[in-house]
Amino acid sequence: MKMKKKNFKAEVISGHKEDAVEVPFDPAKEWGIPPKPLWRGRRGHFVNATVNDFSFESSIVPRQKKFYLLIDTEAGKAARVSAGVLVRVAVEPYVE
Repeated sequence: MKMKKKNFKAEVISGHKEDAVEVPFDPAKEWGIPPKPLWRGRRGHFVNATVNDFSFESSIVPRQKKFYLLIDTEAGKAARVSAGVLVRVAVEPYVE
């Protein structure tokens, strides 16, 4: 079953550990997939993401009733993004 890829634009924000962009939808509602454990104490959604034409695997995590796509340092450098920059984003659920 192919899940619909979602496209949006968002501003890159600096996080505690890595950069992120706010996701303008609830992945569980949009895709009908419940959040899974990502790492200890954190649930969310594994996704295939594309930021400024650079594709990578990541996750969408909830925080303060919003959802964020995490952009690790390596992906951020490859996509040439930094905090405050508006980027084109595409995400779809990562299906094993």
